[in-house]
Amino acid sequence: MVIIRRSAHIDEVVAAEHLMDHPVAPGAAARFLAERGHHLLLAYPASSERPIGMVSGVEMTHPDKGTEMFLYELSVEEPSRRQGVATALVHALAQLAQDRGCYGMWVLTDSDNPAALAAYRAAGGAPPTTHEMITWTFDRPQD
Repeated sequence: MVIIRRSAHIDEVVAAEHLMDHPVAPGAAARFLAERGHHLLLAYPASSERPIGMVSGVEMTHPDKGTEMFLYELSVEEPSRRQGVATALVHALAQLAQDRGCYGMWVLTDSDNPAALAAYRAAGGAPPTTHEMITWTFDRPQD
């Protein structure tokens, strides 16, 4: 049994820091939470207040398309993997996207990440297509 809640406070984000790629920057966390179209959902086991998984999403609007949800990041701690936590998080974000009027949701992942591909497919995502991701890297500002 997993409980999924939307994060609304910086202390919740900090409690989920072990699920993120880098230490939480308080200023960036506050800015993220303050944006109406930014969402951070945390998964908790029924018996604990320590998050075991997270998914973040950002609503993106374009003048000729409307609004879609970009699944920004998904993470589940190692001991809780392969128990449906990632699938539940993706389903919860998809439902939130629908509730907020998004016409769709999308994510990018590496083709050599079978765990992510399996989680997205289990949550109803369409099979991957061939794309090229072009990136720009800038210095991360210190918060």
